[in-house]
Amino acid sequence: MTDTGTYDKETRHIRVCVRPVFLEDQSEPDDDYYVWAYQVRIENNGTETVTLLNRHWKITDARGQVQEVRGAGVVGEQPILEPGGSFEYTSGTPLSTPSGIMVGAYEMTNAVGEVFEVAIPAFSLDSPHEGSAVH
Repeated sequence: MTDTGTYDKETRHIRVCVRPVFLEDQSEPDDDYYVWAYQVRIENNGTETVTLLNRHWKITDARGQVQEVRGAGVVGEQPILEPGGSFEYTSGTPLSTPSGIMVGAYEMTNAVGEVFEVAIPAFSLDSPHEGSAVH
């Protein structure tokens, strides 16, 4: 397991922190299969209650191939974040290259029904099998 640091971004008082981790034990570099977990913490630093409705990810590998992932909630949940509250989850992604990058957004709503996007910071997926980082 290789920890590559933490990435943070705040939109409308909602802070998203991501920590990608390369999973050596699940990867097969000889077969061009590299796996990362990413731990996400979403913090509500504002004064209004918000609900996470949907997610949108763009995952780009070292060849520039882009995969987009859209769906309801995260890990099967649509968490409600009270002011001062937080939600944490872990997910993962495989790539066919030893490095890549992910970026995205969460669609959220507040108590009066206003829908808005919260940015997920871009973060590098760099394995120890990459000669030099391209990001």
